Amino acid sequence: MQANYRAVTFSEYGGPEVLRVMERPLPTPGPGEVRLSVRAAGVNPLDWKIRSGAAASFMPVEFPVVPGGDVAGVVDALGPQVTELAIGDEVLGSIGFGGCAEAAVADAAALTRKPAAVSWEVAAALPIAANTALHALDELKLREGETIVIDGAAGGVGTVAVQLARVRGAHVIGTAREANHAYLRSLGATPVEYGAGLADRLRSLAPQGVDAALDASGRGSLPDLLEVAGGPGRVVTIADFSAAEHGVRMLSADTEGAGQRIAAAADLAERGALTVPIAGTYALEEVAQAHRVSEQGHVRGKLIVLPQGRAD
Repeated sequence: MQANYRAVTFSEYGGPEVLRVMERPLPTPGPGEVRLSVRAAGVNPLDWKIRSGAAASFMPVEFPVVPGGDVAGVVDALGPQVTELAIGDEVLGSIGFGGCAEAAVADAAALTRKPAAVSWEVAAALPIAANTALHALDELKLREGETIVIDGAAGGVGTVAVQLARVRGAHVIGTAREANHAYLRSLGATPVEYGAGLADRLRSLAPQGVDAALDASGRGSLPDLLEVAGGPGRVVTIADFSAAEHGVRMLSADTEGAGQRIAAAADLAERGALTVPIAGTYALEEVAQAHRVSEQGHVRGKLIVLPQGRAD
């Protein structure tokens, strides 16, 4: 008799209401793949952009889709030719789709071992945020003693980018609404209100200008960031689809080297040098609500789905 598992799916573009929890046949991993018993999955802004169709022009999907790129779980089946992992290993990684489910199949090469001291929730919060933040800082060639502006510094990627930039010895100015300013100070960043007049506020904090800028919000800050950074050479965005109009590089998910970047972030988290606040946890049946919260913006940290249920 075929075993089944529960997964969140959608079969058409639309609002959060298109998400359904369905039973599906338990998958068998193929060559180079493993199957996970999923303990936690992250919800990222890209998830609702894919679900709504907003990302269809550059990331089309074949229906039905199981959302969820960030995942942490326990290996419970091995495909042929897998030697680097074993049944029972606790792992995390960025798998593209499939995380919002009780089980998921992933390439073994996309996964890294979860440190024992890192919780399931934090493990699932790390992959995309850490990979994206480290990729951006590498592209910006951020060095010790430089000043970087991170726009959207209290969000999932922003929170990680602030801390990783501080690890590199950089000075960080982070934009956020005033309610998150104390939080940014606790991470070692100098906070500033986002929105109209940002360039003037940044000049008051850094009269000499800034060395680099990362737009992690996509809320129209690029002209201000270009002004204070002296041009597009060291400005990147991960969220503004008008980047080309400003001559700015828009970074997409970089899979090459992702495993090493995620492993490095997990190691920092284990040592207490990197923290990721969990903004909310949701059961599978509550994924639509998680998407609504993500779509509204202003999330401090990460939203996490717990397919096996909450511990409480």
